[in-house]
Amino acid sequence: MIAANSIQLTVVTPETTLLDEQAAVLQFPLEDGQIGILPGHAPMVGRLGIGELTVTTSKGTTRLFVDGGFVQVKGQSVTLLTNQAHQLEDFSAAEVEKSFNEAIEREAKTPFEQSTKQHDIDRNRKLLSLLNKS
Repeated sequence: MIAANSIQLTVVTPETTLLDEQAAVLQFPLEDGQIGILPGHAPMVGRLGIGELTVTTSKGTTRLFVDGGFVQVKGQSVTLLTNQAHQLEDFSAAEVEKSFNEAIEREAKTPFEQSTKQHDIDRNRKLLSLLNKS
């Protein structure tokens, strides 16, 4: 049973259901900007962006990095389907910076390669920004 002042959050990746818990407040990126979700939010479907998912529960706040996907808000339930989701603490700034530099240097001839390269640059840039903010 979901409490009236909470939201049932489910975060699903291709590998696993990463989170399935009640939350008081959610914040996450959409493709066109940041959004906050409180209990009673209007139903919606959107494209998930690249960035930080902040989940506030009675136990505290959890920060995850999400890498695109989709979100559905329906009733007191929020489902995030994402390509990847990891705890921000799992990342090393040095490794992310190395990946960022490799993406910039990578040759991209086809439109698909160019799109993939740009996604990797954007992902690593956003991740570095979040790690340096922490």
